[in-house]
Amino acid sequence: MTTDERVQVLVVGAGLGGLSATLFLAQRGVRVLGISKHGGTSTHPRATGQHHRTMELLRTGGVADEVLQGSEGVDGLVIKVAESLRGPVLHTIVHDGEDPASALSPERPGLSGQEHVEPVLLDRARALGADVRFRTELTSFEQDGTGVTARLLDRTTGRSSTVRADYLVAADGAHSPVRQALGIERTGRGRLSSHIGIVFDADLDDVLAHDRFTLFYLRNPAFTGVFVASNTPRRNAMAVEYDPTRESPADYPPSRCAELLRVATGLPDLEPEIVETTTWEMAHWVSTRLRDGRVFLVGDAAKVTPPTGGLGGNTAIGDGFDIAWKLAAVLRGEAGPGLLDSYDAERGPYARLVADGSLNNYVRRMAPHLAGPDIPDPVDPHQLTLGYRCRSRAVLIDDDDPAPMEDPFQPSGRPGFRAPHVPLGDRSPADFFGDWTLITLDPAWRDAPVRVPELADPTGELARRFGIGARGASLLRPDGVVAWRTAEPPDDPAGAVRDVLARLLG
Repeated sequence: MTTDERVQVLVVGAGLGGLSATLFLAQRGVRVLGISKHGGTSTHPRATGQHHRTMELLRTGGVADEVLQGSEGVDGLVIKVAESLRGPVLHTIVHDGEDPASALSPERPGLSGQEHVEPVLLDRARALGADVRFRTELTSFEQDGTGVTARLLDRTTGRSSTVRADYLVAADGAHSPVRQALGIERTGRGRLSSHIGIVFDADLDDVLAHDRFTLFYLRNPAFTGVFVASNTPRRNAMAVEYDPTRESPADYPPSRCAELLRVATGLPDLEPEIVETTTWEMAHWVSTRLRDGRVFLVGDAAKVTPPTGGLGGNTAIGDGFDIAWKLAAVLRGEAGPGLLDSYDAERGPYARLVADGSLNNYVRRMAPHLAGPDIPDPVDPHQLTLGYRCRSRAVLIDDDDPAPMEDPFQPSGRPGFRAPHVPLGDRSPADFFGDWTLITLDPAWRDAPVRVPELADPTGELARRFGIGARGASLLRPDGVVAWRTAEPPDDPAGAVRDVLARLLG
C-alpha cells in the first residue's frame, strides 16, 4: 500500500480529548495530524466547566487565560434540582458559595462551554504546528510492530489517502469505530436514558442572573430533563428524556419544544427561537482497556459517563495531556516504550471512578427510582480531581496504602499524588508542571538532570507538605504527579536522580 504522508501521531477526533492530545503533542515537538469527520468544532453549549486540575494542565499549554475568557463576567455557580426554573426547589447542590478548593490550586476554575473551549484548543494546536483537518474520516487502519497505517477519506472531495503514523490516538467519541475495530469491550450499566437536546435563544432575564452560571436538573411532572445557560447572550440549552421505543425525534417539532421550554422556565408567555434539536444518549460505560498495541483511547472512546458532575470533558482533557507527554517522551528517545503501559494503568482506574461517581450523581439528581445496592457509592469530587493516586511503573510508590485517593485538603506529598499546592511568593509548584522538576531546598541537588528551581521556604510549609525536610527532594513528572521522593540526599544526588529517571522511563 502506497503511503501518501508520514506523521508521528495520528489523532482521530477533534473534540476536547482529541484537540487536547493534538495541542500537547505539538507543544512537545511531535509531528501530529488531527482529523475529524465533522465540519468543525462543536457549536453546542455542553461540557461546561473546567475544574482546578484541568486549568493547571491548560496553563501548561498556554491556553488557560483564553479558556477563562469564555466565562468572563460569570462570578458564581448555581446548581439545583427543581421542578422548573421558578418552581419548587427539591435540592440545592451549589448556590453562590465560595469555592472550598481555591486553597488547593493557584488556578481558578472555569465555566466555559465546549463551544468556546474547542476553538481555543484548535487555534493553539495549529499555532504550535499541528495539522488539523475537518471533514476527514478514518475509514480503516492496520497496525504492526512499527506503526499504524490509516486510510482517510476527504468528505469534501471524495479523495482517499493513506497515512503512516508511529501511533494512533482514538478520540472518536462514545461509539468509537476505532475501539470497535479493535474489539475492546466495555462494562457498565449501559444506556441510562435517551434525550432530545434543544438549543434555543430567548430572553430569560426574569429567571436567570447574568453573573451566575446556571444549571438545573429538572424533575417536572411533565418531563425529566436538564437546563443549562450558556455564556452566549440569549443562548441556552435544555435536554428532555424521551422513550425511543414510543417516540421519535419527529414527535418534537419546534412547537412542542417551545411548550416544554415554557414549562421548564416557568414563563408561560415565552416565545423561544429554536436553534437546533438533536438526540443523544446518557450512558455508563468504561472500556476494559485503553490501549491496544500502538493505539490509545481517550475521552468518550475510553469511557462514557453521565454529565451529572461535569467530569466528562475534564477527564478527556486529562487523557489528552497524559498520553501526549508519554508519547512525546518515547518518540524523542527519552523513554522506552514501556512508559506507554502507564497510560492504561493510570487512566483506566480513573475512568472507572469518574463514571461510577457520575452514575451516583445521576441517580440522586435525576433518577431516584434507580437507587439500590447496585449503584456505586458517591465519589468526593475534590478527592477525584485533586487527590487521585496514579499507580504504574512510572511512579515509585514507597508505601502499601491501597486507597485510590486521598483528601487533598490534607495532602501527603507521597509518590503517585499530584504535588501539593504551596504558595511560593508569586509562584507555586504548579508553575513547574510541564517538565520533569525536582522540588528541593538543598543546593546539593542542583546538578540533577532535570529542572531544579531555586526555592525559599521561610514558613517550612513546602518541606512539610512535600515530606522532604530541609535536605530531601521530590521529583515531579510533567503532569505534576510526584514520581519519587526522599527525605535525605544520597552520596551522589545527581546520579540518584538519573537512576530514578531510568527506572521511571523504562
